[in-house]
Amino acid sequence: MTWLSNVRNALSFVVPKKETPDTLWHKCKGCGQLIFVKELEDNLHVCPSCAHHERIGPKTRFGYTFDGGTYTALPQPRVQEDPLKFRDTKRYADRIKAARTATGEGDALVNARGKIGGRSAIVGVQDFAFMGGSMGLAVGEAFVAGVEAAIADHCPYIIFTASGGARMQEGILSLMQMPRSTVAIQMLHDAGLPYIVVLTDPTSGGVMAAYAMLGDVQIAEPKATLAFTGRRVIENTIREKLPDDFQTSEYLLAHGMIDMVKPRKELPETLGKLIEFLCAKQAA
Repeated sequence: MTWLSNVRNALSFVVPKKETPDTLWHKCKGCGQLIFVKELEDNLHVCPSCAHHERIGPKTRFGYTFDGGTYTALPQPRVQEDPLKFRDTKRYADRIKAARTATGEGDALVNARGKIGGRSAIVGVQDFAFMGGSMGLAVGEAFVAGVEAAIADHCPYIIFTASGGARMQEGILSLMQMPRSTVAIQMLHDAGLPYIVVLTDPTSGGVMAAYAMLGDVQIAEPKATLAFTGRRVIENTIREKLPDDFQTSEYLLAHGMIDMVKPRKELPETLGKLIEFLCAKQAA
């Protein structure tokens, strides 16, 4: 306690200082403006001033995506944790435990079952707050489980990606999830079912090189960072200055890498129309 605090406490006639809760305001990462948290939530976590799309977790995403916010979460597949007994400045097992405590999720990919536009769908959401949404054994197993659930329900599998890439603490085992996810997508196609990808900020690395770019339809949220490797690495390699909007949703759309860019509030309707169109033949 400081000297000033001691004096303040000793003087009973001094009006106590009122503190504003930290949860009342949010500083936009796009324009830096302070926004009431309630106003931000009512606007689907999109800044009303600059339309910057804030990162959101699986539960919030499911609530925005499924009809009426009604869904059933799929069980998290169990995998071997810390298979390489990895340790850097902390034990990998401790990092996983801390991430679970902070997010309330079992790992970085969560699946749920529900309806979009009145039609059934299995939706997977990567949580960037869980170790940067990194892809390891648990994410690979959850992806395969989501595809298998979609095949069993005879409905599309939709994934919202948000990842820094493969999880280094699992070494080659994390990279093996790239071909595993590719095989799972082929299983979905063999069953005649669509695979839809919604790229959110940020999606990069091994995830971008795998299932994030294999969708039948590729959608992205506005101004999302979408890249395989870092901008600085590319510039140092080719020794050229890249455009300012390089590795953004809009840049990829302009160069034919994705199909459309849709703001968050339009995604449920867009996904509903896509499901109706892509599943029309099966319905018939």
